[in-house]
Amino acid sequence: MPVLSYTIIPLLAILLGSIFAVIRPPGPRLVSAMQHLAAGVVFAAAATEIVPQVMHGAYTTATLIGGTLGVVTMLGLKAFEGQFRGPAALLGAIAIDIAIDGLVLGLAFVVGTKAGLLLTIALTLEVLFLGLMLTTELGETIRSKAKIIWIVGAIALLLPGGAALGLSVAELPAPVIVGFLSFGLMALLYLVAEELLAEAHAKKDTPLVTAMFFVGFLALLLIEETLG
Repeated sequence: MPVLSYTIIPLLAILLGSIFAVIRPPGPRLVSAMQHLAAGVVFAAAATEIVPQVMHGAYTTATLIGGTLGVVTMLGLKAFEGQFRGPAALLGAIAIDIAIDGLVLGLAFVVGTKAGLLLTIALTLEVLFLGLMLTTELGETIRSKAKIIWIVGAIALLLPGGAALGLSVAELPAPVIVGFLSFGLMALLYLVAEELLAEAHAKKDTPLVTAMFFVGFLALLLIEETLG
């Protein structure tokens, strides 16, 4: 199965999330539960697949440079989101986010098929939430449901584009690959700590909603053990 064909799964998740949101917008508790679940899955994928590859690479300088660039990039994205307001700013921020998700997914397949498959599962949940959020926000200014879905679908195409760029890293020297993996690791950790969980905690939590983080984490661990 061609690697880029795996990107169809999260791409469809974005579209389905958008369609679901225009038909029946989810309530805040359901959104918070999804954010916790996605955060747990993404964190588990980063901890079990990306961290070991970065550490075993043993290229300290590459790890430092890649990780620093990852942090700077994600903080720059946060500053962009805070400085600009309105639909255009939101579209730009989520477009960059989805492109980075695609890059990280491509990098995961550089590590191996199992890592790529696990990141596909993790990022599918994350971009599903992005599709829901973007659709809900656009619905405040755009009345046409078809136009909203078309816009979300167009942005979703950045995911396979980012994945293709990530896959091209496989041809580069080992230290450069480690640097890119370190960049991707920082992006994933930022996604968990500063986006998914930060957004989720802005709403009132219940023990059941909070438990979804651990459900997601344990579920991915079990899937990894099953895959061997």
